Amino acid sequence: MKELEAFVAVVDRGSFSRAAESLYLTQPTISAHVAALERKLSIKLLVRTTKEIYPSDAGNLLYDYAKEILRLRSAAVQAIKAFTHDMRGSIHVAASTIPGQYYLPKLIQGFRSVYPDISFSLQVLDSTEVAERVAGRKAEIGFTGTVISLPKCVYQPLTEDRLVIITPNTPKYQAFQSTGFPVRQLTREPFISREPGSGTRLETESFLKEMGVDMRDIRIAVEVRSTESIKQMVSEGLGIAVISKSACEDYCQFKKLLSFNFDSVNLRRKLYLVRHKNSILSPIAQAFYDYAANAFAGKSKAQG
Repeated sequence: MKELEAFVAVVDRGSFSRAAESLYLTQPTISAHVAALERKLSIKLLVRTTKEIYPSDAGNLLYDYAKEILRLRSAAVQAIKAFTHDMRGSIHVAASTIPGQYYLPKLIQGFRSVYPDISFSLQVLDSTEVAERVAGRKAEIGFTGTVISLPKCVYQPLTEDRLVIITPNTPKYQAFQSTGFPVRQLTREPFISREPGSGTRLETESFLKEMGVDMRDIRIAVEVRSTESIKQMVSEGLGIAVISKSACEDYCQFKKLLSFNFDSVNLRRKLYLVRHKNSILSPIAQAFYDYAANAFAGKSKAQG
C-alpha cells in the first residue's frame, strides 16, 4: 500500500519532492518505495528526465488500478467505522444544474438533520460531465436530468421534472396565455439554450424532434451554462427558452417572465440518481443514496 501510495502521489504531482510533502515523508523514502514497486513488477513505471517525471505506458496502466485499490482501502476503513456507528466524513456528489440547485439543497438539509457529522463536496456541472465524473470515480453519486450512455453508469429514476417555455412578459407573449405556446412559434423566435451537454437541452431536443420540429430551424441566439443567466436574458428580451418549471417559478412570481406549456403537450422528463456500475459505495455515500431514493419515492407515491 505504501508503495502504491508513493507511486500515485508522484504521478499526481509530477515530482518526488511534492509527493513526499503530500505524504509527510522524505524524498528518499518516496524514491525507495517507487523503486521497490518497479523491482517487484520487473518494469519501469516512471520516466525521469531533467525537466519532468511522467508515467510510462506500464505506469499509466497501473495508475488506474492503484487509485482503485487505494479507494477501496479507504472505503474499507469507512465501512469498519460505520459498523461501529461512527457515521462521519464527506460525500463527493456531482449534480446537473436543475437537481443541483433546486432539489439537492432540501435533500442534503434533511439528510444532515439525521447525520450531522457528514459533509458534502458538491460540484454542479452539466449532465454529461456528471456522468463522466461518476464513470471516472471522481464522484461517488451523481444526479442528472437525462440518461447519458456510459456503460459504467447505472441510473435510477427519481422523480419527474416539468419543462416549460419561458418568454418575456410582454403583450406579444401574453396573447398565448389562453391557448398555450404554439410549437411552430419556436422557429420564429431567437432561442436561448443551455450548452450541448446539458440534460435540459438534450431532453428538449428529443421532445421537439418527436413533435416534428427540425432543430436546424431553431435560431439559437446564445448558448449558456447557467439557468439563472438564461432567465435573466429572456427577461431582458433576448429570446425565449425551455427550462425546468422549478427553475423559473421565482421570476414568474415577480412577473419578470411568462411560462407556457406547448399547445399540444406537457413536457416531462425524469431526474436520475447515478452511481458507478462496479463500485462499492462508502457507507456514508450508500446511506445518502438510499435516503435520496426513498425521499423521492415517497414524493412520487404522494403525487400518485
